[in-house]
Order: sequence, then C-alpha cells, then structure tokens
Amino acid sequence: MATEVKVPALGESITSGIIAAWNVKDGDYVEKDQVLYELETDKITSEGLAEVAGVISLAAAEGDEVDIGAVIATIDESAAAPEKSEKSDTKETSEEPAAEKPAPEQKSDAISPAVRRIAEEEKIDPATVTGTGKDGRVTKGDMLKATPASRMPAEESKPAAAAKAPAAKPAPTGERTSRKRMTPLRAKIAERLVAAQQEAAMLTTFNEVDMSAVMGLRKKYQDAFVKKNGVKLGFMSLFVKAVVNALKEVPGINAQIDGNEIVQNHFYDIGIAVSTPKGLMVPVVRDCDQLSLAGIEQAIIGYANKAREGKIGIDDLQGGVFTITNGGIFGSMLSTPILNAPQSGILGMHTIQERPVAINGQVEIRPMMYLAVSYDHRIVDGKEAVTFLVKVKQALEDPARLLLEV
Repeated sequence: MATEVKVPALGESITSGIIAAWNVKDGDYVEKDQVLYELETDKITSEGLAEVAGVISLAAAEGDEVDIGAVIATIDESAAAPEKSEKSDTKETSEEPAAEKPAPEQKSDAISPAVRRIAEEEKIDPATVTGTGKDGRVTKGDMLKATPASRMPAEESKPAAAAKAPAAKPAPTGERTSRKRMTPLRAKIAERLVAAQQEAAMLTTFNEVDMSAVMGLRKKYQDAFVKKNGVKLGFMSLFVKAVVNALKEVPGINAQIDGNEIVQNHFYDIGIAVSTPKGLMVPVVRDCDQLSLAGIEQAIIGYANKAREGKIGIDDLQGGVFTITNGGIFGSMLSTPILNAPQSGILGMHTIQERPVAINGQVEIRPMMYLAVSYDHRIVDGKEAVTFLVKVKQALEDPARLLLEV
C-alpha cells in the first residue's frame, strides 16, 4: 500500500510553494513523523512530515514549484524496515561500556540539503558546528544558531566588531557572476515594499531620544527582572509600551484605509521586524496594552526563535496595527523605514551613540538614539505624526509615564 505525500494547505492566500530541500533520498526508508522536505512560500517556510513509515519515492525535485495539494512523493508502507546486521548487533552486545567518544565527523553524504544550503549561503563549515542530531549529526537548527545573525544580541544597539572574514576564493575564468532563483519569500518582500511606496503617500519625520533613563532603569532592575521572569529586560519591550501609549494619545495612526473608508483600530497588536537568513519577517505580538514588559519580551524571544527555525505560521504574521523595526542592532544611525501595508505607521529605532547635548545650559555627553516614524500622509497629518513621535520620546526619557499612561 502506498500513501501519497501531498503539499498541505498553509493558508487561504497561499496557492503554491517551492521545494527548498529534500531531507531524504529517493528509496530511503522513512519513519513516521520524520521531516521529509522544506517548502518555501511567499510568506513562510514550513517542513513536511511523514504520515506513515515506509520506503519513499520522490515525484518532485528540489527547486520545483508545486501547487497546494500536489503529490510530491509516495511512501510504500508494505516495505519492511531495514534490519541491523548480525555482526553489528553482536558487537554492540559484546562490547563493554566505553568512555564517551567524541561525536563522529560529519561526512558529506550525512549532511542534509538544508544544512548544505545554509553552509554555502553563510560560509559556515558544518564540521565546526556542534551537532545535536543523532550520532552528533549537524541539523538545520544547529546551523541557524551558528549564523552571525543569530549570535548577535537582540537588544544590543552598538555594532559589534566585525569578525575577520576568510579570504574570498577567486572566481574561475569566465564566471564573474552567478545566478540563483529568487525565493518566494524574497519575491513577496520585494513586491510588498514596492507596492507600499506606490500606493501610500509615505512621509517620514525624525526626532532623537536621550536613552539615559531607560539604560539606568535596565541597569538598576535587570538582575531582579531576570530572577523573577527568566528573561532580560530589553529595549524593545519598553519601545513597544511607549508606542502603545502614543497610539492611545494619537489614535489617527492606529487606523488604515480600506477602499473609501477609514478603519479605526481599537486594539494594539504590534509587529516586530525580525531578520532571518531567509529575509525579513514581521511577527505580531498581540494585545500589547494588556501584556507586561516580561510578557512582551517572552513573546519577542519566542517569535525570533520560531522565525530563525523556519516555524513561523501565517497567523503569526497577520493582523498588526503598527510595526517597529530596529536597524540599530546592525549599526544603522538613521533610516526611513517603509510602511508595512495596510498599516499607517512604522517606527524605526537606530544605534545608540554618545553625543554632546545641551542640558540646562550645560554640555553633557548622553547616549542618544535617532527615531524615525514613517506614516501614510493620506490618513495621518504631519501634526499627528510629530505628536506621536514626541509622545514616544517623552515616555522613554521619563519611563514613569508608561506606568501612569500620560
């Protein structure tokens, strides 16, 4: 009896995807719930699991675009599982317990296509990565954790010193360029960014915030916060709370255009831009007005891990009313963020730099950050945008305002 392996439905708006990698070979024996393949769509990357055990026969190749519901493989359930050799069994039972041996070296045929692809893209040798899979095998998750993006502290605003890159190999004669197909996710990101600029009357206004109070607050209560909640108090949760407070003060930004109507939102689901090896994703933290700082931090960490492991779902990315993006973790000093349609506003955070500023007639060195808010001028007036950014600035420079909601 053969069971068909079909591309599952992943959401109403998703009609097809590309097989990014097969984790098994044609003719392999697979176990039930074993990961068979990775499917990339214009929104997410998902993994396909085996519903039954048996010998698999592949009907589609890596790189093929397949429709939802298409049969991409079959599994012969009647095939018996491979038996261990008698010699191997005897050896295992007769040997005395030995000291723990180091994980076996990764052989090229033991590396999955997903691991090989990440190794090529990120220039990481799998042999240098500690494997957590069976017999010390390096998994996709191990490789993602080893990427430079995942090693960067999520809340660090100052750019880290660049590691010395290995010398690039000279391109062979006649091969000065290379081509690869754009992934559905990258293509969709490009499409949405261009559409946002074409469809909205986008404008950006700027301000700067003195981060002294926020940094002092974190330093004073960090240990107690971690002890109680199990997570660090980062900048992002404080910015989320400041944004929620400002949206309540300036509700015009918490709205969007739908045809000839203005839809006013009365909830506070905030999107947090997360950089992954596959591209930018914006998971949404729900009901931020009702969450504590610890609750927001936990939600952000959970989403960041899911995004890097390719486990973000469609529901995680939909329904946000406002977006926050932090280019500061990469060293950005100033930028004009692009709207995440159909939202009417997006806040850009940037790197913290110590700069001389005038305080009560005296020049002092303070940790300063430039803030940028891009907004849809069709629905948001300049006065509202400036007032919104001032409210964010005030809340961060005097965090007591967040508690009092003033």
